[in-house]
Amino acid sequence: MCDTFYVCDQPSEMEALKQQLAALETRLKALEGKEKTRVVFSALAEFGGAHGPFCTDQTLVYNHVVTNIGDAYSPCTGIFVAPVAGVYYFTFFYHAGGHRETQLKLFKNCEFIVRTSDHQSRGDSADNGANAVFLQLQAGDQVYVRMTANSHVWAAEHSTSFSGFLVC
Repeated sequence: MCDTFYVCDQPSEMEALKQQLAALETRLKALEGKEKTRVVFSALAEFGGAHGPFCTDQTLVYNHVVTNIGDAYSPCTGIFVAPVAGVYYFTFFYHAGGHRETQLKLFKNCEFIVRTSDHQSRGDSADNGANAVFLQLQAGDQVYVRMTANSHVWAAEHSTSFSGFLVC
């Protein structure tokens, strides 16, 4: 014999299943949205030669955009704004003359994260530096590179760059 199952006899179980289904649909929509969100940028500082030194720390504006999928990087401000929460990977590279100190710092919001630098030297005619980092960001978080006071970079010939992308 078969047991007869009546849905109306199980209202609390039915309500629990409805809530569980709604929660799963919400998670699925969030995951689908994240999968569709592509964020990749790469930009260069192109100002025709030496850029700096300045008397104060400056946000380095990478004014020549190579790629900006997702439009999260602003070539006017030099600031990347995360469009979605996730883990992002950032790199920044510079070229500069060796006759002066160079120090670049990457920030998340106002928090200093990593830097690259080189000291002034007499026998060194040029310097190169770089750094990279994975960052956990929330939507709206800002990431940018600051050049410290009295530093400079070579902002020409595709030598100084800032890039990033959404990993997951």
